[in-house]
Parts: sequence; structure tokens; C-alpha cells
Amino acid sequence: MALTDLIPWARNRDLGPARVEDTDPFLALHRNMNRMLDDFSASFGVPFARTNWSSTWPHVEVKESGENLQIVADLPGLEEKDVEISLADGVLSLKGEKKVESEKPLYSERWHGRFQRNLQLGPDIDPEKISASFKNGVLTITCGKRLEAQTQVKRIPINA
Repeated sequence: MALTDLIPWARNRDLGPARVEDTDPFLALHRNMNRMLDDFSASFGVPFARTNWSSTWPHVEVKESGENLQIVADLPGLEEKDVEISLADGVLSLKGEKKVESEKPLYSERWHGRFQRNLQLGPDIDPEKISASFKNGVLTITCGKRLEAQTQVKRIPINA
């Protein structure tokens, strides 16, 4: 039985051209092996396993300067009111929800739903020195470091 027989709206319809992955057995094998290894590593609690899309979305960029840590997250299609930011025990949490824009689309590859992304920032961040801005779907969070953390740089000599 074909998968299209199980989907009522797909019967007797042309679904368009097949993706390359669907026609190339080596790419299909590669995709299935990656999925199998991700599932296997998730059972050991490996932090970078790609088992749940919402746990690694939104994708972030982290930059560090001497006195600040800056986190930039792309959140296309969201507004400021759709996102919640919190800091607890050195962990920055981004939570939100991307709502469905149209009811029951015929076909969609767009992502929607709730998400939560936790970033371990550590004890060096001062909770009183955090600010956030949101513009054109880009969230920028600036975290100030504690004064003690800014001066705790120890040079280690090589071959001394």
C-alpha cells in the first residue's frame, strides 16, 4: 500500500515532481541512517541530538565582548508579543508560539506551533543588566556580565 492511499486528499491527484531524496536510494539511506543515529544518541541524553525540531529552534548566534554577551535569534513571522524571555539560574529561556495563519492548507512545509529554547549562560551574567529588542523578526538580547567575571582573565604561559 502506498502512503498516498492513506491520505484521503492525496488520492487521484498529481502531487508534483518528486524530491531528489525520494528518487535517489543513496540519499534516502543517508537520511534514514542520520535519523536512526539521532534516535540512538537521544536515548543516552546526548545534548546535540536532533530529535525534536522545536528544541533547536530558533537558531541563535552568540557573540561575546569583554563586558557583554549578545544573543541574536531569527524569529520570522513572529511579533514581540509572541515571545517570552526569562533568566533563571544562569539559563536563558526563549519561549513562544507561531500561530497557524490559514486553516487547513492543502499542503504546507511551514513550521508552526510552540517552541522553547534554553541556553546555558552560566553564573557570569548579571540579571540586572539584560535588555532585549525585537525588530523585523530578529530578536537581540544583550546580557551584561558581572564585574567580577569581566576581570577574571588568567593568562596561561605556553612551555614555561
